[in-house]
Amino acid sequence: MVFSWRRNTGFPMLLLWLLLFAAWRAGSGQLRYSVPEEAKHGTFVGRIAQDLGLQLAELVPRLFRVASRGGADLLEVNLQNGILFVNSRMDREELCGRSAECSVHLEVLVERPLQVFHVEVEVRDINDNAPLFPVKELRMQIYESRLPGSLFPLEGATDADIGANAVLTYRLHSSDHFALIVNSENQEVTLELRKPLDREDTPEHNLLLVATDGGRPELTGSMQVRVTVLDVNDNAPSFEQPEYEVRILENSENGTSVIRLNASDPDEGSNGEISYSFNSLVSPVVLAHFHIDPATGDVTVRGSLDFEHVNSYKIRIDAMDKGHPPMAGHCTVLVKVLDANDNVPEIVLTSLSLPVKEDAPLGTVIALISVSDRDSGPNGQVTCSLEPHVPFKLVSTYRNHYSLVLDSGLDRESVSGYDVVVRARDAGSPPRWASASVRVEVADVNDNAPQFAQAEYTVFVKENNAPGCHIFTVTAHDADAQENARVSYSLVERRVGGRALSSYVSVHGESGRVYALQPLDHEELEVLRVEVSARDAGAPPLGSNVTLQVFVLDENDNAPWLLARGSGGPAGAAVAASELVPRSAGAGHVVTKVRAVDLDAGYNAWLWFELQAAPAGGARCPFRVGLYTGEISTTRALDELDAPRQRLVVLVRDHGEPALTATATVLVSLVDGGQASPSWSRASVAAGASASASASAGALGGASSLVDVNVYLVVAICAVSSLLVLTLLVWAAARWSSGAASEGACVSGPAAAAAAALVCSSAVGSWSCSQRRRQRVCSGEGPPKADLMAFSPSLPHGPVSAVGTEPPVSFDCSEKMVARSEHRFC
Repeated sequence: MVFSWRRNTGFPMLLLWLLLFAAWRAGSGQLRYSVPEEAKHGTFVGRIAQDLGLQLAELVPRLFRVASRGGADLLEVNLQNGILFVNSRMDREELCGRSAECSVHLEVLVERPLQVFHVEVEVRDINDNAPLFPVKELRMQIYESRLPGSLFPLEGATDADIGANAVLTYRLHSSDHFALIVNSENQEVTLELRKPLDREDTPEHNLLLVATDGGRPELTGSMQVRVTVLDVNDNAPSFEQPEYEVRILENSENGTSVIRLNASDPDEGSNGEISYSFNSLVSPVVLAHFHIDPATGDVTVRGSLDFEHVNSYKIRIDAMDKGHPPMAGHCTVLVKVLDANDNVPEIVLTSLSLPVKEDAPLGTVIALISVSDRDSGPNGQVTCSLEPHVPFKLVSTYRNHYSLVLDSGLDRESVSGYDVVVRARDAGSPPRWASASVRVEVADVNDNAPQFAQAEYTVFVKENNAPGCHIFTVTAHDADAQENARVSYSLVERRVGGRALSSYVSVHGESGRVYALQPLDHEELEVLRVEVSARDAGAPPLGSNVTLQVFVLDENDNAPWLLARGSGGPAGAAVAASELVPRSAGAGHVVTKVRAVDLDAGYNAWLWFELQAAPAGGARCPFRVGLYTGEISTTRALDELDAPRQRLVVLVRDHGEPALTATATVLVSLVDGGQASPSWSRASVAAGASASASASAGALGGASSLVDVNVYLVVAICAVSSLLVLTLLVWAAARWSSGAASEGACVSGPAAAAAAALVCSSAVGSWSCSQRRRQRVCSGEGPPKADLMAFSPSLPHGPVSAVGTEPPVSFDCSEKMVARSEHRFC
């Protein structure tokens, strides 16, 4: 068993080596193919898709494409079968000249995700170029005195092919006097004289030099050599060595000495005088870049030497004596040009993914970069770098090829674009560098919601506004761009007092202007909370909301309302009442109290009272009305001269601009007796309040008839003994009731519910409570929520002066009366 395993171990080892080689080729990231030059269109090169591990079905969706350096479409890929084939004619000599290696570098790009592969296709040489001599016919002059064994260098043929196709062999035809010597190392061809020449016998020899290359099939080239035999001079100049090698830096200045040659001639006289010149077969390139001094043999630089263009020159130099005939010596000078760091690196940028979205993931490939330098050695070694402070980096992909990839996150709102500068620096001394830039624009994504300057705005609007009036403009700013920054506005719908918010206000979708759709009423709605939404046009859209606190400012659009005494409810803008006052009443006797409310708020609801009409008869009026309390009281003791009936007209005025008024008519009857019972008449109502500065009140007629005074006197005389105590008790009760009313009286019930207002009066002033909602006022059923104003006129017990002489004293509701709290305040 051991012996059998040893015999068969070769095949597994070979299979293992093949697997390792395939794995190495797959991991190297590069494919190599070869194709002969001059291949026809469609020639198969390789199954590139299969070798790269790509499926044929994904070539088109992933945008499989091939790019070659220089832009020539020499090779193409069939996307149906993934085969790389020859697209156009390839001439190896045109592509690579005489370079030993010749290949076409391809970059294979596959997107989604992006992959870059590098493929090299070797272009193999074929024997398509025949050997070529520099001239078709060469004329030589040889003196007959030359001895056998003399050597005459010839210019050999050249073959544009390489390798075996460029290995030449030479044959010389039709010659008995000459033989051909070929140096196998440098392929130099020399004509050797085998037999002495006799000009008289044969003055000219016609030779055919044939060069054959080593290709299959062989190709040949030929040159006709015509040798003219000269006479006389028998010694030719000779150099110290047949070949010289010198080195010189490229870009050397004109006149720089390359070499000084020295040839010797044993002849004397003119036959030993030597002049130097370039051989007639020297190429025009040599003549353009070098010069030789005929007398000294000094070879100098003429023109600029460029290593990248030509890195070596082979110069054939003749030394000619002045004999008759002259004789010449020959040598070869091999000039090697040394490279200098005179070429800057070249950068080629290929943009792929521009612009770049600001939410692009790290590692996204932005561009492909390739660099090159025409210099050689360290002068041609290039390194690449990026200018600092950019969110990108360079990733080397293959030799001098890089990918520009995203290295950190982008934010278009901070930086909208980057000017990326790529710098390439060679390793020469001193180093040379080049730079190239690419503009990387950052594309916007919808990552910013519209923002308002404030989270809440306070807006003041007077009530009774015109429908459709503009009350405010909301503006939201979006830091994004284009559609992502286009903001539209809308109203966030909700219910306000059982009605939709959109019935009160509307918002223009583009400008953000807020309009009131109907007149607002402060007494109905003091504060309207409006929420506006701003949305951008991105996908998906982003948005934010802002709140408008719309305060409806009060206007003096409600006249004072007089309260009927009996029901406590509103009686209208004018009322009439009848009161009985005993003539025995002294100064300060309270006759009655006029009560009124105003649905407005603040100063518009602050009421004052004044006596508008005095009693007839011309006597001084014995009555007055409290400026802020509305109490009608006597100013002096009544006497017999006072008229038994007096008509008092009380004007109730608010403090609005313009002021609105209401009037109350009080009919006062003076009676003899110890008590009087006031009563309100419900039978007469005058005209309404006026919006002007003064509103007239109509007189009311038909008051209740007075009780006959005589009846009271008879009753008093008959029952004085029995009713005296009762009269005193009733009088005391009446005084107590009147005093209690003076101490503090509240109006509540239906009047407060209907008018949503409350007036509380006392001996020191009047409380005006403007109620917003229908709630019970001055009761213990729930805490009132009202705006409260306190007025203290501080009136003396005397005649009432003109309106406004005693300014009101205002108290801060929040501090003094604890409005909007859990306490009862009336």
